[in-house]
Amino acid sequence: MTSTGQPSSMMILRAIKLIHTIVWAFFAGSIVAIPVFAWLGKYRLALVFIAIVLVEVLVILLNRWRCPLTDVAARYTTERRDNFDIYLPEWLARHNKLIFGLLYALGILFTAARWAEWLPG
Repeated sequence: MTSTGQPSSMMILRAIKLIHTIVWAFFAGSIVAIPVFAWLGKYRLALVFIAIVLVEVLVILLNRWRCPLTDVAARYTTERRDNFDIYLPEWLARHNKLIFGLLYALGILFTAARWAEWLPG
């Protein structure tokens, strides 16, 4: 806290990083859950998670390929390393979209393939 009783920039940044990490974990877990649900034959759940992650993808696309929390965190620091706004290793923060984008696409393809096997005919 500052002498005026307001939270410091560092405290706010830490809170943003924590929230960002929790949101990231939710979406990363959602991406991992998609092929798991497809494997178990729970196609509706797989589709729910596909849709949830699609909303996140649209938000990132509409925000110039960045998470909106990155812009919020940038107000509280001049730091600009790849993980300045999230509690992830720098290499993972740097390659996050590539890694999880690929896993998401593969999860969708796996779900479609499993569903096609399940369909009568």
